[in-house]
Amino acid sequence: MGGKLSNHLQQALGRLKRVRIWQLLLILLPLLFVAATLLRLDHLKMVELRDAVLAADAAEDDAAIQSSLVALQEFVVSHIVVNIAEQNGVQSIIFGTGPFYLEHQYLRAANAAIEAAEAEVVDDSNPYGNIYATVSGICRPLAIQYGWAWNSQEYLDCWTSHLAEYPASDNLEINLAADIPSTELFRHNYASPIWAPTWSGWVILLCIILTLVIVVRFLIWCVLKIALLFAKSPLTHR
Repeated sequence: MGGKLSNHLQQALGRLKRVRIWQLLLILLPLLFVAATLLRLDHLKMVELRDAVLAADAAEDDAAIQSSLVALQEFVVSHIVVNIAEQNGVQSIIFGTGPFYLEHQYLRAANAAIEAAEAEVVDDSNPYGNIYATVSGICRPLAIQYGWAWNSQEYLDCWTSHLAEYPASDNLEINLAADIPSTELFRHNYASPIWAPTWSGWVILLCIILTLVIVVRFLIWCVLKIALLFAKSPLTHR
């Protein structure tokens, strides 16, 4: 009985050795390189499309911004886009574009909101004249010089401190804070799937399958080796 079992185990090992693990590894390594290259190309395409959005934002072309955002989103949601994002000084691997902001579009919207708020509170009967235009002429150059956002505390403090010099309305700070749009409206972050039916996706899937085959074959080889040792031991023949 032990001799028959030993023969069966040796035959199974022989069939297993027809395709060796090192041969599978020789196939796997180039596939991993191809997968990494395809992922890199998808990442570069995402960067190109994202840069097109930022360029349209810098050109203040709303139509181009919208079409570029659509093109970027359609690409990201249909491809595997691996990216590195940094948050609080910590870098992490993500799938997608990572957050980016349409700064120029936000500044234009903020400026329009400020001008609308100023127009609502202008009082031509004020003996000091249009004090809001005067204060705007002081604070806006400072905001540009120091990089203040139009809804930042520094900018609002500049307004309120200079308005305190005149008998002006106390509600301007509230109006400005309420009318300026949130920066979150101009923040975009498109996520990509972990796997997608693209060239990179199929190659990655093939690499995963091949890796599983190698692992399973190695485990089977170990089990057969151990079983063969027990089959040949003296205790088995008794």
